[in-house]
Amino acid sequence: MNVSDSRSDTESVDIGSAGKGTVPAGSASETDVDPVALASGISRDQALADRQALIQLCLYALDRAHSEGVAERIEQSLAAVGVHAVRPDGVRFDPARHEAGGAVPTTDPGLEGVVAETEVPGFTDHDRLLRAPIVTVYTRR
Repeated sequence: MNVSDSRSDTESVDIGSAGKGTVPAGSASETDVDPVALASGISRDQALADRQALIQLCLYALDRAHSEGVAERIEQSLAAVGVHAVRPDGVRFDPARHEAGGAVPTTDPGLEGVVAETEVPGFTDHDRLLRAPIVTVYTRR
């Protein structure tokens, strides 16, 4: 369900400091008004490009964070905007979604081809893979 569908036609929507006051809900379709452009004066494409640049900068900082608290805070902030860490420990290795970084020998045939450990977490942005996790995979002796 669309957010605007849950409001009545008599409710008002605040369009922020970019506009003059409020407008009745439903008076503009989603394709007519871009809230990002209204609020910031930039195009939707530019806003998306800026978002991607900020996400990449956060991933760069996360990879270099020396403090576990700082790393955790960055990861939580990314998750709040839909960017989630991927740690596929215990799942079957999928070369389309994982990058093999090493192998661990096993005598258990049930573990062969399963991710033993995530060396470097991957990240998705609303289910779109941004960076594949680097993993260690169980291999048969």
